[in-house]
Amino acid sequence: MTALTLTNVNKSFGSVHVLKDINLTVEEGEFVVFVGPSGCGKSTLLRVIAGLEDATSGTIDIGGDVVNTVPPAKRGIAMVFQSYALYPHLTVKDNMGLGLKQEGQPKPVVDERVAKASKMLDLDRYLQRRPAELSGGQRQRVAIGRAIVRDPKLFLFDEPLSNLDAALRMNTRVEIAALHRTLSASMIYVTHDQIEAMTLADKIVVLRDGRIEQVGSPMELYNNPANRFVASFLGSPSMNFLEKSVAGLAPGQTLGIRPEHLNLSETGQIRGRVTHVERLGGDTNLLVATDAGEMLTVRLFGQNNTEVGATIGLAFDPANAFYFNDQEDRIYQAAA
Repeated sequence: MTALTLTNVNKSFGSVHVLKDINLTVEEGEFVVFVGPSGCGKSTLLRVIAGLEDATSGTIDIGGDVVNTVPPAKRGIAMVFQSYALYPHLTVKDNMGLGLKQEGQPKPVVDERVAKASKMLDLDRYLQRRPAELSGGQRQRVAIGRAIVRDPKLFLFDEPLSNLDAALRMNTRVEIAALHRTLSASMIYVTHDQIEAMTLADKIVVLRDGRIEQVGSPMELYNNPANRFVASFLGSPSMNFLEKSVAGLAPGQTLGIRPEHLNLSETGQIRGRVTHVERLGGDTNLLVATDAGEMLTVRLFGQNNTEVGATIGLAFDPANAFYFNDQEDRIYQAAA
């Protein structure tokens, strides 16, 4: 059974058309990530699924039931927000169980579900603490636990790691991935961070200007982007785009090459000067100004002694190149 089906979903705020003909299926147990730049519509889409915003048109089906007119509390969903939204005067245990109490669940059921979730999230030792006594990562785990106890059909995460520092983001990301494996639950996760998208998702939905640009597994999108936008959005450092530095490109055509697919070569057809070096220990990134006046990034694995100001040649395997037309759509053979 599918967890979610969106059919021709549109959302407008007055004259502003925010979501445009969204069609999407989320399978049972799938972890789906909505990714895209700020303002692309990903959080609005999540709010429409949750019922916090009404769709202007189209159909929202959760677990086989059309829920367009169903209030959020009755949709069988649980949300985890960027802000933890915890009650400061309540303990961790009471914060996690509050929603169940408000539903009228008996105390043994509440206690059992809270105990199960707290064990899963390693929160047992914090159950009698209040939010002010917890770190940011612990508070976010409490917010996730509050969602788990509801045993929803669908989990919705709205940029839940944005308030955490880099180390906590990585740790919490690992915890969310492990949680998904444990629960085998259907999850939709909104982020602008392509690293979160690549490392968490079974399926990525790339949005731009309220439209779905491409849907696929992380490596499908990385290896076979449909257009220049998808190619540029997934990958760090970002893909290089060249129009003048490579011979044989037709007018209006762009060649894309990922930084890790460029190699130092004295006979390489791309020539340029190194303007900046990032020594990261395991990797070395070179920022290069080509002789044709374009900038590109080269990712070299391991340590490298190339210095700023050096003149270098670069080569690449044509099999690793991507080509785009002047509408930014992918083409599959360079037109000489």
